Amino acid sequence: MDTKKYLDLAQVAARQAGALLRDAYSTDAGVVSAIGKDIKTEADKAAETVVLEALRPTGLAILSEESGELSAEGGEPRAEEEASSNNSTAQRLNLSTPTWIIDPLDGTFNFTRGFPACCVAIGLWAENQPVLGVIYDFVSDKMYSGVVGEGASCNGEPMSVSTTGSYASASLATGFPSARDYSDASLADSIRKVQKFKKIRMIGSAALSIAHVANGSLDAYFEEDIWLWDVAAGLALVKAAGGEYSISEIKETWQLDVFAFNGLLPDLRGQSIL
Repeated sequence: MDTKKYLDLAQVAARQAGALLRDAYSTDAGVVSAIGKDIKTEADKAAETVVLEALRPTGLAILSEESGELSAEGGEPRAEEEASSNNSTAQRLNLSTPTWIIDPLDGTFNFTRGFPACCVAIGLWAENQPVLGVIYDFVSDKMYSGVVGEGASCNGEPMSVSTTGSYASASLATGFPSARDYSDASLADSIRKVQKFKKIRMIGSAALSIAHVANGSLDAYFEEDIWLWDVAAGLALVKAAGGEYSISEIKETWQLDVFAFNGLLPDLRGQSIL
């Protein structure tokens, strides 16, 4: 696999989508749906169109938040209701083969409110694990990119994970995705899980949260029932920057539990957090 070619292409796609989003960020996001805790905008779809146009010529399969699963042959996406739920999908993309995983606008609610924590996220996975990732913070014009085994950078400057070695000194980024269980019992359990960390940060963008783990400004990230497209690029960045991650089995809805960290903290797999 020509990872340099694919990384360059992903960066170009992210910058093009980011330029479009930057214009909408200062004008009107075009909210089309705000049901429950979820929100969708015209900007999400417009950014996705830009990214798909750039990536489709590679001939690789694509999983995108807005259109769902697209075959390597570039077939049409499923109907929006099916793509968004995926609850009974019998035929899923096989992540053992090279697959682009896209969130054209992560942090949509932030975007609609002018809160500067939103980004374009593009990951490439193969053999059920991340290969490369690009996260473009278009508000701050910061391009986080990396290839597993080859290193990571921000705007061309090398970056690496932090050296914090204990939970008591560590910062943890987390969040509550729109489809998680919001019952009192579930939320109380989540609070217990994160109490061991020194500081907790919730910025409303899973992709940017993990990018900050990769660049060392945060030590770890944990979220339950997050969607794969929110974290696929970030997990590649963390690995490329010298960190580690552990994930649960990916559900048919493409949701999973994720813990990404600097590799020096004790692995929380098998402990109370996962």
